[in-house]
Amino acid sequence: MFKKDLVEAVAKVTGETKASVEKMLNATLDCMKKALKKGDKVTLMGFGTFDVAKRAARKGRNPQTGKEIKISARKVVRFKVGSELKKTVN
Repeated sequence: MFKKDLVEAVAKVTGETKASVEKMLNATLDCMKKALKKGDKVTLMGFGTFDVAKRAARKGRNPQTGKEIKISARKVVRFKVGSELKKTVN
């Protein structure tokens, strides 16, 4: 499912226009991005939790050449599925 499909599905269920649903979805995603950028957790009860984790610098290998390379430290977004979503999927 793409963002466009999600907008259409929510508009159909709520009776709102696609434009208003897309505006609300974009605002929601922007708020989530800002919270994650600050290092906050974003929890959607029953759905799951998004948080940011730090990955340390490490050594890796280029699979084509076998040459050792340095992989720099970075932040990654993690998602832990909520119990309600887990039950729905299973």
